[in-house]
Amino acid sequence: MGMDAYQAYMREVSQPMRTELTEKGFLELTTAEEVEAFMSEAKGTTIVLVNSVCGCAGGLARPAVIHALNEVKPDHLVTVFAGQDKEATEKMREYFVDIAPSSPSIAILENNTVKHFIPRESIEGADVETVVNHILTGFQV
Repeated sequence: MGMDAYQAYMREVSQPMRTELTEKGFLELTTAEEVEAFMSEAKGTTIVLVNSVCGCAGGLARPAVIHALNEVKPDHLVTVFAGQDKEATEKMREYFVDIAPSSPSIAILENNTVKHFIPRESIEGADVETVVNHILTGFQV
């Protein structure tokens, strides 16, 4: 399978993982330019979900964020897809100052600055309720 075929296959495989978030109001940022444009204008609170194809994204990160939205109402919901939209993900991570790359991960921003970050290590092996509580805590910081 050539690289183009592989990328097309991965895009097809990941589409339901993208749709799960966009149906809940997440804005998908797929290029570095889209990330820059969003972050240059970001005001208020934003949840950034760094999505991925791994099981802990599907089983924990995405469901936890969606569940948390029953209790918190950030001004913005955005997502980048690690391993898929590489430039967008790298650009978003530039805003996560002094935070190691992690996917999936959840950042809670105030304007365009991280005020709470939930890395993969705090997601993988947890349960949805624990991850939801991490998110809710981030809004109380």
